[in-house]
Amino acid sequence: MESKTKIIATIGPSSESKNVMIDLINHNLNIARLNFSWGTHESHKKVIDDLREASKECNKNILIIQDLSGPREQTGKDHHFGGEEKGEVITEKDKKDLVFGIEQNVDYIALSFVGNANDIIELRNLIKEQNGNQKIIAKIERKIAFENLDSILEVTDGVMVARGDLGNEYPLEEIPFIQHKIIERANAKNKMVIVATQMMLSMVENPNPTRAEVTDVAYAIIDGANAVMLSEESAKGKYPVEAVTMMEKIALAAEIHLTKKDISI
Repeated sequence: MESKTKIIATIGPSSESKNVMIDLINHNLNIARLNFSWGTHESHKKVIDDLREASKECNKNILIIQDLSGPREQTGKDHHFGGEEKGEVITEKDKKDLVFGIEQNVDYIALSFVGNANDIIELRNLIKEQNGNQKIIAKIERKIAFENLDSILEVTDGVMVARGDLGNEYPLEEIPFIQHKIIERANAKNKMVIVATQMMLSMVENPNPTRAEVTDVAYAIIDGANAVMLSEESAKGKYPVEAVTMMEKIALAAEIHLTKKDISI
């Protein structure tokens, strides 16, 4: 039995071999995320080709999210928003990456550091110019995006609760309630909502998550998330397959306790 909640895993050094991809798919991975803050078009193309081969071998259609890096600045190991408040959200690098993603026929484009609905409309127009039909996921990671959430939901296909960057803009104790409001409003508009960032971060180093992490994933699903996402856990952690397996177990357990609309992804 497979969960209704979609499991998203970021592909990286720990998971980019075809054998690991096959394991992930066999443990009910639904969507692969490619983070364009790292890597080259050549390396991403190899991952996409291997993913498609692995999907075919497993007889399962795995969707692909291209996550554009946006105006990101690196500080040590971390990234943060590097644009001015009124600066361009879609950079020249993003535009080149977007052309590549459309050529590769990815399924979703995730837009980083969205500020308002116009950012989504601009991306939609760029996709159309390239004769693409990709759906758009607005990453809600800035205060201004949360303030403009209703208008963003009018024009996007889905949203991602990007808790890492939200935590740089709001006091940490407010993040659970902001997450709840984003999920609630996305559900009301019948738009896909993904909860992401540090869902099972301890699994980067450990084969099992903490009880708090299990509770976090479960309550995101009970709250109404359509998808839950792994980042470092599957991209560079020691236990990518175990992390996906655990996500699916938690999702199945959580879904016993709710009846929710199944938004097609």
